[in-house]
Amino acid sequence: DLFVAGSARASFSVLGDLMGRAMKNLDKLLAMPYGCGEQNMILFAPNIYILNYLTSTAQLTHAIKERATRFLESGYQRELTYRHDDGSYSAFGKSDASGNTWLTAFVMKSFGGAKPYIFIDPKLIEDSRTWLLSHRRQDGCITSVGKLFHNGMKGGVSDDVSLTAYITAALLELDAVNPMVSGCLQCLRVAVAGKLENMYTTALLSYTFTLAGDQQTRAALLTALHQRSVTDGGTRHWKRTEASETVLDSLEVEMTAYVLLAVLSGPPVPGFDLDYASSITRWLIQQQNPYGGFASTQDTVVALQALARYGAATYSSEGACVVGLSSLGGASWQFTVDQSTRLLYQEQALDRLPGDYRITAQGQGCVQAQVGPPGAGLCTGTGLCPGPGLCPGPGLCPGPGLCPGPGLCPGPGLCPGPGLCPGPGVEEEGGVSKKPRRGSHLMG
Repeated sequence: DLFVAGSARASFSVLGDLMGRAMKNLDKLLAMPYGCGEQNMILFAPNIYILNYLTSTAQLTHAIKERATRFLESGYQRELTYRHDDGSYSAFGKSDASGNTWLTAFVMKSFGGAKPYIFIDPKLIEDSRTWLLSHRRQDGCITSVGKLFHNGMKGGVSDDVSLTAYITAALLELDAVNPMVSGCLQCLRVAVAGKLENMYTTALLSYTFTLAGDQQTRAALLTALHQRSVTDGGTRHWKRTEASETVLDSLEVEMTAYVLLAVLSGPPVPGFDLDYASSITRWLIQQQNPYGGFASTQDTVVALQALARYGAATYSSEGACVVGLSSLGGASWQFTVDQSTRLLYQEQALDRLPGDYRITAQGQGCVQAQVGPPGAGLCTGTGLCPGPGLCPGPGLCPGPGLCPGPGLCPGPGLCPGPGLCPGPGVEEEGGVSKKPRRGSHLMG
């Protein structure tokens, strides 16, 4: 990609925690839920996974817990306005003719996940479970009922088998020993016995049978998925043949995250250990945007759930390392990552673009490094760049989320301090610059 001379901007950032990029953007991920019945829950669910991770690793502070609890309580009360008398939920509540099966399952599992942090009326969960199972057919599959305002929010759940697998997983997340799901599992076993062509459905089924404790079916599905996985540079993921080659496919993120959940949510399966999970995690991290999210909505929810599970499984309070960054021009920087700086977002603007840089790491620990837009996640709107060396006034920010760092102001003479901006008529070396490729790398 070609850009106007002097306009290229990039920075190098280091974090010592797998969930650190999401932590840095708590205002976006621990956000006040709003919107219709679907949007409200999409914003509600990530709060739970972040809280679960921080709790399991003893990193949850009083301030974060208090704020997240307030957001969860608000989202809980708001979602009740979209509830039907029969226990189901829909985008616009009683304005809709009926509840929606997928949304009701999503609400049910999310309410169950929020129970450790806020009060949830158990009758609401039970009513939703009863309503969902009332739509179970004789063959055990669950019939899709109702419409979604935005079908993309349910990810790849688009047929009776994937819908039944999603609902069964939701029921099992609530209760590991749930006799009511036996009929649903019967439907899914018939599907597994047939020829499964859909990669998304296979990935979702692997997670569902993991939760069900069916180790034989789980192992068979994981083995089949392994044979169709794509490996590249120490990463592993799953592709759809119909996916775009130029744009990140949200369903590929979602189904890869389901496989990671399947690997981590049950007893060890030979050949599918933490090293295998690490290769999947590396790919997922490389797909993250600078804010800790992914391509769309539901893939972000599932991927954060999977990354939180991996982070909890591999967390260690010990270890320290030093990450080095150097350019051929002679400039060099060091970033120290230890327990005290684990969640600290460390960033350095890259002053030569295009340019060659060398990254090194010494010590013990897991570090996430990313090249992306400078100051990503610091700018919430035009002219709102915080911090010294950033935009000094309204109208000087290039756009939301694109706040330039020191030495990377958007125009000559627009910096608040001397030596922070090129003078009039000064251009970056190289004339026309190439856009740096965004990417995160997990170094361990």
